[in-house]
Amino acid sequence: MPTSLTPPPKDDETECGNCGAYVYQGLMKCPNCGVYLVDPGDTEPEERHSRRPKSRLSLAIESVMRKIRGEPHPAEELFTGAMREAVLFDDLLRKVGGDRSVVERLIEYERKQNPDATRLTCVQNAIRRWEHENR
Repeated sequence: MPTSLTPPPKDDETECGNCGAYVYQGLMKCPNCGVYLVDPGDTEPEERHSRRPKSRLSLAIESVMRKIRGEPHPAEELFTGAMREAVLFDDLLRKVGGDRSVVERLIEYERKQNPDATRLTCVQNAIRRWEHENR
């Protein structure tokens, strides 16, 4: 009969010596209390690349070359979907008269119609449905 109410750690877990929390073996610090699980001196030193930051001139040249080639800025690639979603959300908000709860209900309806769709797709479908029903 077990003497403890807590289950033993799994094969890939260890117990923190400070707080007793079970943590994955690959972690350096306990996520619960923040104490180091291994001595930082025991680990191999990481190789660090001694690269200097790019100068303003080289960044400007890269930017111009990217514009000439027609390539988007890396930040644009990351945020294009979010910016498009925000614009479409605002468009739908304007269409329904500024009532956010109506917009969220329309998006949730589209989510129920297609559970695997992204939020952007749900907003686009909600706009299409609203425009079709409000001709």
